[in-house]
Amino acid sequence: QVQLVESGGGLVQPGGSLRLSCAASGAMFGIYAMAWYRQAPGKQRELVAQITSGGSTAYVDSVKGRFTISRDNAKNTVYLQMNSLKPEDTAVYYCNAKQLSRIYWGQGTQVTVSS
Repeated sequence: QVQLVESGGGLVQPGGSLRLSCAASGAMFGIYAMAWYRQAPGKQRELVAQITSGGSTAYVDSVKGRFTISRDNAKNTVYLQMNSLKPEDTAVYYCNAKQLSRIYWGQGTQVTVSS
């Protein structure tokens, strides 16, 4: 069993930055592929960025060059550094852990980009 707790969301002006953190409890964090999803009001949840157990990363086109996903296995934590934020990045951001058929979600953290 893995529990995920996100933090770091908030209100930021366009062009600003935020760093989201997702702390995982439970053993064997390093074997899980980790990801960040987001869901804006009235829209489906979408995959934003993912990082494999080996450290390979992938991003949705809309955030490439602006967002960076990373993980610290010693701290059981995955991060999402978000730069050059735009109003369209406004959403609830969710942390996700996956290993074979095991999938876990955090409770989400709100990110609002507005002037």
